[in-house]
Amino acid sequence: MKKFIILFSLVFTMVCWTNESFAQAPPPSDHGSTTNQSGGGAPIGGGLFILLGLGAAYGGKKLYVLKKQSQEE
Repeated sequence: MKKFIILFSLVFTMVCWTNESFAQAPPPSDHGSTTNQSGGGAPIGGGLFILLGLGAAYGGKKLYVLKKQSQEE
């Protein structure tokens, strides 16, 4: 019963705070604008290279472990 009360209070608290957790205000409405630009001008170049590097390192480690296991057998 104690776990249920703790879990219920945690979920209730999270639900009550969802309205306050918005990161930024909504963009101003352009009534006369005809362009539909999504994503804004956020650069993704640096983060993309970091993710590619981490993925290559993870794949290399997996291949190394697989090769090492096959040599032991």
